[in-house]
Amino acid sequence: MTKQFYCFVLFLSIFLLAEALSAKDDKYNYISAKDLENRLTAKMPTNIVDIQVEDEFSQHHIKGAEPTYAYPVKTDSDRAKLEKVVQQIYNNNDPVIIVCPRGAGGAERTYEYLLKKGIPDERLMILEKGQEGWTCAPLTESR
Repeated sequence: MTKQFYCFVLFLSIFLLAEALSAKDDKYNYISAKDLENRLTAKMPTNIVDIQVEDEFSQHHIKGAEPTYAYPVKTDSDRAKLEKVVQQIYNNNDPVIIVCPRGAGGAERTYEYLLKKGIPDERLMILEKGQEGWTCAPLTESR
């Protein structure tokens, strides 16, 4: 019975860990590179908020992306760089796609900031894998 108990506890621990990890993913809305490509190809109105640092943005960014250079969005100074796009977002009802280098922490912090600014959760999306996962050359620019 002791062996069965330990197996049960191990199984329960693994299950709870998996649930916790999947719950984290449910906190944010994501869009795949392919879905964003389809959206842009169809010329659907979209706010693309790019938080990459200036050098990275200059090397490669999605056509139509609004540069903020706010990455990593950890300080008040970083968040202040997002203010220039907040008014633009208020002025329409289009989806907001957040692009960061890899689609992780900086994008999540931007998402949270925009939520606090009153942008509805249903309008916000993070590009999966960020700019690093973007492979559509015809919709990519450099400066």
